Amino acid sequence: MNELIQNMTGMGAMTEQVIATDFLITAKTGVKNIAAAITETSSPEVRETLKQYLHDAIDTHEQITNYMISKGYYHPNNLAEQLHLDTQAAETAKDLPQI
Repeated sequence: MNELIQNMTGMGAMTEQVIATDFLITAKTGVKNIAAAITETSSPEVRETLKQYLHDAIDTHEQITNYMISKGYYHPNNLAEQLHLDTQAAETAKDLPQI
């Protein structure tokens, strides 16, 4: 994102964190939806295909999680730190200019 847009939105360096968080949430939703689809199908072929998709989706979720942990965007093993980070993100979002 270019500097002008970052300054206009007030997001700056947080932009990467927002994108990564959105990606993680989307990946998690994909895992849930694929798992639900597996339970609904009666076709063994479709079930096997969906199982492979599920494994791929879980791998993707793990990669995103590891990336976010390495960048300090996500603290799944430290509730206090994660709560602090989430509170900061909420305050930043609250203070963004209304469009």
